[in-house]
Amino acid sequence: MTTVITFGTFDLFHIGHLNILNRASELGQHLVVGVSSDKLNAHKKGRLPLYPQTDRMKIIQSLKCVDTVFLEESLALKTDYILRYSADILVMGSDWQGRFDHFSSLCQVIYFPRTPSVSTTAIVETIKGT
Repeated sequence: MTTVITFGTFDLFHIGHLNILNRASELGQHLVVGVSSDKLNAHKKGRLPLYPQTDRMKIIQSLKCVDTVFLEESLALKTDYILRYSADILVMGSDWQGRFDHFSSLCQVIYFPRTPSVSTTAIVETIKGT
């Protein structure tokens, strides 16, 4: 069985999120998704997500393409997560191109192109009217 793992915030869930998760699930028989914790997001983005981690995890778990969801609590634990879930493939968006290549000794690393003209940051800015 091929296990695929990916990570993300998945705040303001949109078609770009769905596209990457569906494409990732097609690479194997089991899709594992790490949802970034509120604390991790505050640290790496300087703000809390609009939706709390429990809600974001429920949204991701409800998708038929997703088999396992866990809370990603630290960027430094990615190796542990890959090993814990016996991931064969790590999938990330192309905006992270090259930044996860060092995991290629543990699993295959694949970067998918982002869905054009869709981003949570842009949606937030539109809502704020800036």
